[in-house]
Amino acid sequence: MAERKQSQRELEQLQQNLEYSKWEFRVFLADILPEDAEIRHNMADRMKELENLVNTYGWVVIVKHIQNKSVPDYKTFIWEWRLDEIVEEMQREDANILILWNILKPRQIYAINEKLQPMWAKAWDRVDLILKIFERNALSRESKLQIELASIKHMWPRIFDMWMELWRQWWKGKWETNTEIMKRHLNRREKAVREELDHFAKVREQHRQSRSRKWIKTVWVVGYTNAWKSTLTNSLTKKGVLAEDKLFATLWTSVWKMFVPATYNEETWAYIPPKEVLVNDTIWFIRELPPKLIDAFKSTLEDSIESDLLLHVIDCSDPKLEIKIKVVEEILETIWADQKRIYVFNKEDALDGAEFKIELNGEEKVYKNKKEYFLEKYSDLNPIFITALEKDTLETLKLKIIEQLWA
Repeated sequence: MAERKQSQRELEQLQQNLEYSKWEFRVFLADILPEDAEIRHNMADRMKELENLVNTYGWVVIVKHIQNKSVPDYKTFIWEWRLDEIVEEMQREDANILILWNILKPRQIYAINEKLQPMWAKAWDRVDLILKIFERNALSRESKLQIELASIKHMWPRIFDMWMELWRQWWKGKWETNTEIMKRHLNRREKAVREELDHFAKVREQHRQSRSRKWIKTVWVVGYTNAWKSTLTNSLTKKGVLAEDKLFATLWTSVWKMFVPATYNEETWAYIPPKEVLVNDTIWFIRELPPKLIDAFKSTLEDSIESDLLLHVIDCSDPKLEIKIKVVEEILETIWADQKRIYVFNKEDALDGAEFKIELNGEEKVYKNKKEYFLEKYSDLNPIFITALEKDTLETLKLKIIEQLWA
């Protein structure tokens, strides 16, 4: 009962945070179109994802611009003459935030902000936006510390901006004193945050050791952000994990028990006793996730390495699901998570049932439908197709989890 009340309070607080300053800013999005063929092919999807991030934060996108430029400008990222045109367009459309998809260098963000200063507008890169969303959605002490650490690491190179601002002051040399003070402050704060996060990491390690002594199996739910991970966790555990159709709706981790009643397999005459499994619903993944963010959430991600099984949740209604599968697998490889997996294709009814053709190794192959194609392509990753709200498919998934854990 206490856990349910706490979850309800967290949900109410998050909803209040998301409503705060809703539609307060009008946003102009910009990016460049490099020579990379894969990025060019997925540019519309990249910009749509950036727009979804803006909407998640509670702002509205009014203009999107993509410049056909293979190499970023050293000073302003996009060509300076085009930046002047963007500033004029922002003035006409009454936009006050310019957000660029790529991670900007300190010199670039400073130069762009100089252009925007006369109209009282600001420039952000994608990491700035993600950190703002994190800051708003963070509820637990640990997640707030992780976000603060990521912000410090992102802010550190931008002390250059402070130097440029203080250089304008009449007292020559004062900027050196102030920047050194800021560096020392950030160093002290980073050390304090890491020490507190180390405490949380030790507590997690004690919990893992306790579970290991009790022979309790753990399952870690992973997936691209907004892939219905929390919805599936709710369905498996019957607990009130926050599930919203928004990017980064949850930043904290939650561990719940999944109970599987005793079953009897008529084909093998095998009796499977009742089992209890811990299901860990943790943070999101997203394409080109900056290393500084992965490092900041390192203590949380350690649970994935120690878990016995990974449930990789995939949204069948997403036309870019194969790209997002690749993104998640690359991040799992980065954190050395190599245990057994179950690919959980959610919303099976969203798959196209028509005949599916694809060229593999120079030869065209025909499948009855996309489900048949995914079953063959990911056959070594235990694929299973479910609908999270249907009891029969959930029971099948539970049995598959038990089978993999005690194989």
